[in-house]
Amino acid sequence: MILFVETLIGGLLAGTMYSLVAIGFVLIFKASGVFNYSQGALLLFSALALVTFLEMGLSFWPAVLVTMVVMVILSIIIERVVLRPLANRNVMTLFMATLGLTYVIEGAAQGLMGSEVRLLDIGLEDNALFWGDILISEFDLIVACGAAVLVIALAIFFSKTRIGISLRAVADDAAAAQSIGININRIWQIVWAVAAVVGLISGMVWGARQGVAFSLSLVVLKALPVLIIGGFTSIMGAIVGGLLIGAGEALAETYLGPLVGGGITPWFAYVLALAFLFIRPVGLFGEYKVERV
Repeated sequence: MILFVETLIGGLLAGTMYSLVAIGFVLIFKASGVFNYSQGALLLFSALALVTFLEMGLSFWPAVLVTMVVMVILSIIIERVVLRPLANRNVMTLFMATLGLTYVIEGAAQGLMGSEVRLLDIGLEDNALFWGDILISEFDLIVACGAAVLVIALAIFFSKTRIGISLRAVADDAAAAQSIGININRIWQIVWAVAAVVGLISGMVWGARQGVAFSLSLVVLKALPVLIIGGFTSIMGAIVGGLLIGAGEALAETYLGPLVGGGITPWFAYVLALAFLFIRPVGLFGEYKVERV
C-alpha cells in the first residue's frame, strides 16, 4: 500500500508539469480556435533566453522579468504578423502555419543562443521529503503548488476581469462579440501574451528538470494526450488530464512494467488518449459543438 500511495502521489505531482504545458495550448485554442503547435518552440525559446540572461550576469528574478518581456513581445509579433493574416483560413492552414513557425523559432533560438545543452537553476532542489513512510519529491511538490496558484490566478482573470469576460465572449461567439464592440484582435494579442508567460513558467520547470536542450520543444507531444483527455477548451481539463496521465504512467510502469519488460511510459499517454477518442472525443471537460442548420 505504501508503494501504491507513493507511486500515485509521485505520478500526480509529475502530471502537473504536463498540465502547465497544456494550459498554453488551451488559452490560444479557446480564444481563436488555433492549435498552436509552436507552443513547444516558445517554451524552448523562453528557457534558452532565461539561461542566456543568467549567463550574462543578471540575477534570477531580473532575468525572469526580462525574459517575460521578450516573450510577450515575441508572442504579440507572431500573432500580428503570422496568425492574424490567416484568421479566416481553415483549421489545417492555421495548424501548418504554427508547425512552420516552430522550426523558424527553433532555428532563430539556435542562431542567437547556440545549441549546446545548458543547465538551468531556478533555486528548487530535488530533495526527498517523507510523509510518514511515503517519499515525495520536493521539486514536484513545489511545482504542483505553483501550478495550483497559476490555475487560480487564471480562473480569477477569466471570471472577474473585463478582459477575461471579453475573452470568454470571443470564445463563445466571435462574431457576436465583435458586434457589441469587443476588439477581437486586441483580445487575441492578450491571449498570446498570457500563453507566452505560461510557456515561460513551463520552460523554467522543464528546463530545470531535464536541462535546456532542443529536445525540450518535444514536450509538446506529451501535451497533446493531455488536451485530448481534458478537452481543448478547458483549463481545468488540462489540469485533470495531466494528473490522469501522470498518475497512470507511474502506476502502469510500476505494476505493469515488470510484466511486459518495462518501457510503458513513452506510449501509455497515447493509448489512454486513443481510448478517450472512442469514448468521449471532446474530452472530459470539452463541449460538443451544436450548429443550427
